[in-house]
Amino acid sequence: MRSIVGLIAVIVAATLYLYLLSSYLPAVPRRLRSSAKLEDVETSEQHSRLKFPSDLEELRELAELLQFYKTEHTGYVLLLFCSAYLYKQSFAIPGSSFLNILAGAIFGPYQGLLLACVLTTVGSTMCYFLSQAFGKRHIVNIFPDKVSMLQRKVEENQDCLFFFLLFLRFFPMTPNWFLNMSAPIVNIPVTFFFCSVFIGLLPYNFICVQTGAMLSEVSSLDDLFSWQRLLQLLAMACVALLPGALIRRYSQSRLKLDGPQQNGLIADKKSQ
Repeated sequence: MRSIVGLIAVIVAATLYLYLLSSYLPAVPRRLRSSAKLEDVETSEQHSRLKFPSDLEELRELAELLQFYKTEHTGYVLLLFCSAYLYKQSFAIPGSSFLNILAGAIFGPYQGLLLACVLTTVGSTMCYFLSQAFGKRHIVNIFPDKVSMLQRKVEENQDCLFFFLLFLRFFPMTPNWFLNMSAPIVNIPVTFFFCSVFIGLLPYNFICVQTGAMLSEVSSLDDLFSWQRLLQLLAMACVALLPGALIRRYSQSRLKLDGPQQNGLIADKKSQ
């Protein structure tokens, strides 16, 4: 009972903080007050007033709004984005792919990628500690078969545990929310967990951030088919192929894995 009360208290406190942070918007940047886009900014502010995007249209409107605020309130936008991202990751709420795309649209391909990787890792580690403090017994009761399967695989791959964790992160159907919550239950060291999240989700974060950066910069078909865009698409394709190549190299020779039909860990969609 104490664990449930403690978790609820943490969720309520975090939700209240994020609500207050998003409620007190700074003034519209001065450089935009006399521009023709002011009406669009105000309209966007009214309709998408800093809520989590649920589709690409809401994502585009939110990106435009935050880009306007970023011109003179960079610190606020950065704090808001980091807080929202950590909130989602810490409580295993699906939809971080939209925030990765948003990172690329607001902060660009390089800063956005660094930010997405750091926030993904820190947020997942916070979920790890929340599960360790409040959720062990409840997770085992809710997912007994999955926890048992993961426990057995961790024990079988103790000699190459880090590569096993990378395999789980690279595999496109692994439920990351379950890995984050169950890692402390099956005694995965936090150092291995931290590094495997940062490295293992790098390709996924790269693709999402690059997508956001391209969507924010492309204004016509000519822009889309420029050499720079084609090189970015080529880089995204290469990164997308990297996990499969690493899996083929290490899974057969170093890891002890069941077939895809038997492995209950990959039955759900990838969700962060």
